[in-house]
Amino acid sequence: MTGVQIDSRRVRPGDLFVAVAGGAAYLEDARARGAAATLLPDDEHAALAALGAAVRARSDARVVAITGSVGKTSTKDILAALLRPRLRTVAAEEGFNNEIGLPLTLCRIEPDTAVVVTEMAMRGLGQIRALARIARPGMGVITSIAPVHLELLGSVENVARAKAELLEELPAGAVAVLPAEAPELEPFVPARLDVRRFSPPEVEIRDGRAHVLHRGREVVFSFAARHQAANAAAALEVAAALGVEPPEGIVEVRFSRWRSEERALPGGGLLVNDAWNANPVAMRAALASLRERANGRRTVAILGEMAELGEEAPRYHDEIAREAEPIDLVIGVGELARRYAPDEWAPTAAEAVELARALVRPGDVVLVKGSRSVGLEIVADALAEGSA
Repeated sequence: MTGVQIDSRRVRPGDLFVAVAGGAAYLEDARARGAAATLLPDDEHAALAALGAAVRARSDARVVAITGSVGKTSTKDILAALLRPRLRTVAAEEGFNNEIGLPLTLCRIEPDTAVVVTEMAMRGLGQIRALARIARPGMGVITSIAPVHLELLGSVENVARAKAELLEELPAGAVAVLPAEAPELEPFVPARLDVRRFSPPEVEIRDGRAHVLHRGREVVFSFAARHQAANAAAALEVAAALGVEPPEGIVEVRFSRWRSEERALPGGGLLVNDAWNANPVAMRAALASLRERANGRRTVAILGEMAELGEEAPRYHDEIAREAEPIDLVIGVGELARRYAPDEWAPTAAEAVELARALVRPGDVVLVKGSRSVGLEIVADALAEGSA
């Protein structure tokens, strides 16, 4: 087999096509595209886990697992950019971080792969443990602990407990890269690990690039979002543990889709498409970055509601309303987004498209951000198409 696919459109000759989530309807398409074999499993998660674990077991590659409430995908993207010039690296695509995505990442391991950068997400207790037992990482990263998934987990303490399942699955002496300030996490850190700490570093934004000070050395990254510097610090610690020094030139980072994507708008404007997801910590950081990136230009924030915050959801939305007060124009999307006290409001992303087209002016700097359930990428796409 040359690869494992679950989307028949991505099948290449020699691949194995695994039919998941309605994929049975595409078996013939996969065969027509050259699939060497097709699999219609009774239990799709168990089948993919077995495939991923089998490929992992045959490899001597070092596996890094990244989890956290905020920044795990961006940290993965930055780490991959640091490692690829020096080591044969496989990194999770986009947000491939669940029972389907993680095994697909492992199935991309080749005989000469040196490092595998995986990402692990969860919706409840026990899920990261299950993913870690498939990937068997030798190094773990927790980017942050924040109020996410509270509807399912009930408290930030339980969020920390769930994330720390990764640490419990690491072998003795393994490197664990952890935030310096995460008190909720500390009770769950095993003493047998080699713990490396990171903090938000000193950073300057010059000429559209982030100049990050790490261990007395300036490392230049291609992004301009200040809040990504903390993710860069975590990635730099991992790279150092792997024996990889940052390059002398610019580290070119290509972020996954809908995460800090930037595109020029007419009249010298800028669109920041951060529509993949949202929580209170990420929303504050994105709004602060919007104000900084504007540099005197008019600011527009198109903000979707934040999901899965449980009983405290109204309070968290009220807090973001205060953070959004300096923004020149706020468009709220979704029922809870009314609490942002927006200048304009739409019940859905589809209805927000026309508002955005009507209200965004040439020269504006625009942030589009909301929870995945809101689907604000269609608003960003509409603004980008209008600038083409």
